[in-house]
Amino acid sequence: MDWLSAENTIAVVTAALGLVATVGALWYERRVPRRKRIGYRVQLDTAIGDNIRTGGANTRLGLFDETPEMSDATLVLLRVENDGSQAVTDADYSGRALHGLTAVFTGRTVRGLAVTAPSGDDHLMEHFTPGAGLRYEGSTLHIPRVPLNRGQHYKLLVLLTGGPVGGEVTLSGGIQAGEVRPNRSTTLDGKPPLLSRPAQLLTVLLTLSVITLASIIVLRDTDPPPIECATGELTVLGSTAFAPVAEELADKYEEDCPGSDITVSAHGSAAGVRELEDQGRKFGRAKGDGAPPLLAFSDGPKSDGFPRLAGTRVAVSVFALVLNDRVPLQNLTLPQVRRLYRGDVRNWRELGGPDLPVVLVSRGSSSGTRDTLQRRVLGGSFEIKASSNDCMSKDDRSVPVTRCELDSTDQVLDAVGRIPGAIGYSELRAASGLKGLHRLDLEGHAPSTDQLLKTGYPYREIEYAYTYGLPPADSLAAGFLAYARGTGLDVIRTHGHLPCATPEGLRVCGDDSGPG
Repeated sequence: MDWLSAENTIAVVTAALGLVATVGALWYERRVPRRKRIGYRVQLDTAIGDNIRTGGANTRLGLFDETPEMSDATLVLLRVENDGSQAVTDADYSGRALHGLTAVFTGRTVRGLAVTAPSGDDHLMEHFTPGAGLRYEGSTLHIPRVPLNRGQHYKLLVLLTGGPVGGEVTLSGGIQAGEVRPNRSTTLDGKPPLLSRPAQLLTVLLTLSVITLASIIVLRDTDPPPIECATGELTVLGSTAFAPVAEELADKYEEDCPGSDITVSAHGSAAGVRELEDQGRKFGRAKGDGAPPLLAFSDGPKSDGFPRLAGTRVAVSVFALVLNDRVPLQNLTLPQVRRLYRGDVRNWRELGGPDLPVVLVSRGSSSGTRDTLQRRVLGGSFEIKASSNDCMSKDDRSVPVTRCELDSTDQVLDAVGRIPGAIGYSELRAASGLKGLHRLDLEGHAPSTDQLLKTGYPYREIEYAYTYGLPPADSLAAGFLAYARGTGLDVIRTHGHLPCATPEGLRVCGDDSGPG
């Protein structure tokens, strides 16, 4: 996409990282450190006796003044809550004792206790019974195993004597996959804040900033579409070997150029050229001028019988002979290949292979891959006539070898891979990495686009794109061809072809004869 420039890419990545960092910080602060966690804090620690050393000055009336042994009494309000990210059940308390938690009021003696729970959580009080472990002795208070959902809490109001206000208060106990630790709140009874107010404001501003930045960059549409763009409909015919390239080019063109609709209908090079010629004549008779919205790819040049068709060299395609793995030969000479396809070799042992009959798996007469084999490898000779419909049994006994004709490259590769002794041919990339067969070298040269100029590998051909006459400059056919020779060069390369519109491709394309 054109908007994906270097600076835009950096900006989008920066925005994404900022957003991820923000979300990650929130998640980490809330989830990771706390897990299952019981938090506690002292919300009140005040003197109710008349002993000045226990706290500030105070005045007492009624029961506070009449009750004996209250001269150094203090009240502590202890809040216990689940401030982690997960619920805590009674089974999560890991201690062996009956109770779950232990509160220690250092230097003071527990004299009384009142437990309260917030409205709506009255059921928590069912757990605060002596049978569940609730008791106190000396400075220690034992608290039952109280299950708490996330955010739930209860409070313990403890009456103490014997020590001053502000003495150490600790809560301890074991929590599986968690901990018990003190916490604090900015308000008396509020929940612990997720973030401080400055941190909250910074998080909101950062999130809004990065989302706005990414939206501006992605959604703006100031760049024009590619110069090759045109609208309308186009049907691409012809070569099945080049069809994967045509299909990906069509998809990318439609994505880059809204308003274009390209259909790929590949049934063979010769068939595509004939259909283009026929439709062009019909279009001319009906319209009087112009050309149909058709384009045909052909493995090699058209014949002289189609003078109205205009050709453009697009790429160099490399083809390969493929051989069933039961025959371990790795290389054949051109004379050996010609003998095979004339029917002179009936058994692979005649060429140094195993005792297996030769089976020729070929394409139909409209195939550009077959036509290229006959012109480039067989020296202009034709293959022996077909003798089998299923590639397994010979129906015509007058033919010395079994030879069948199939409709597509995929069918050829499937048959060669499963029939012992079978040999066929296909476009180079289609024959890569398949089980049951392997590619053959020719005259010691491996099939490859990388060394075409150096090795002279023979089984190759220029891929031509034909239109009925020269298409108008603003037509979809002209735009698609320009796209294939410009923006689409990487697509051609990734499918194992050598684009003609490159320095190395231009040399190879220039060495071959032009379109007929």
